[in-house]
Amino acid sequence: MSHRSGILCAGCWTLDQIRIVDHWPDEETLAYIVRTDKQGGGSAHNVGINLKKMDTSLPVYAAGLVGEDAAGDFLLEQAEQHGIDTTQLQRIAQIPTSFTDVMSVESTGKRTFFHHPGANDHITPDHLDFNHCQAKVLHLGLLGVHKILDTPWKSEANGWVELLKKAKSAGMQTNIEMVSIDAETNRQLALPCLDYLDSLIVNDYEAGCLSNVDTLVDGVADADACMTAAEHLLRDGAMAFVVVHFPGGAAAVNQTGDKWLVPSLEVAPDVIKSSVGAGDAFAAGVLYGVHTEHNLKQCVLLGHTIAAASLRSETTVGSVKSVDECLQLAGVTLE
Repeated sequence: MSHRSGILCAGCWTLDQIRIVDHWPDEETLAYIVRTDKQGGGSAHNVGINLKKMDTSLPVYAAGLVGEDAAGDFLLEQAEQHGIDTTQLQRIAQIPTSFTDVMSVESTGKRTFFHHPGANDHITPDHLDFNHCQAKVLHLGLLGVHKILDTPWKSEANGWVELLKKAKSAGMQTNIEMVSIDAETNRQLALPCLDYLDSLIVNDYEAGCLSNVDTLVDGVADADACMTAAEHLLRDGAMAFVVVHFPGGAAAVNQTGDKWLVPSLEVAPDVIKSSVGAGDAFAAGVLYGVHTEHNLKQCVLLGHTIAAASLRSETTVGSVKSVDECLQLAGVTLE
């Protein structure tokens, strides 16, 4: 395939059942649900929708499994309404669509997830066809919540490796997204993937798991430690760059020797509604920068800009606007 354009968001499509609660309760005590909402969720959904909201002209493709149920209808409708190609967002009978109960504390925006994998557990490497998709970049996740992909596949360490190898053979650039599960599982799943990645965008905890660098000091991300973790990961894989994001900023390194510690953008506390989806918004911004061939620092600034915009909504994608609008809102100029 001579020319590729766009981003394929593959893997985790789930329904987010959002509960805004007045406080996080101790066990066997009561908290009040202040509001409820229903939104699409999962890394593929969130990044895909954000990308289309950022730039309606960008080709975005979906791939994954949903059930033949109302939740599956909802996810397909959401993707199609935003102009996402759903050719490879397939349906499976007698298995429910994946769903997540998202509990978000009204006063802090902090959230806790209760996840049922449903159809996502049934995805195999055979469900995705990269040769007949025009996308330039594959964004693949979530490692750790897909039963078949998380286990060995034929001669490969897991199904994720098989998918990444297929995508690379088809001429795509590859990126994975992780979930903050236990450190040993993260290592077992992600480390075999590093040789088949063009980029890696992870948070401080995930970077610490993979690099064996303690990125947290007294429970708070340490910027220098995050940079060290990024450098370790860059040496351990085939990535062109690694970005480690944390609440205060992001550490970014690439194969040409550039290193950037880019602070997060200031957002007034009174406009922050929730941090749910901020990590996916950051990834969408970085990947958009990659697709449009910005330099590494500009990619990270785009990530921070889209993440800052996402904080203004209680949902994963509700407040993300066009790239220009997000940049203007944040007062950011890409130099």
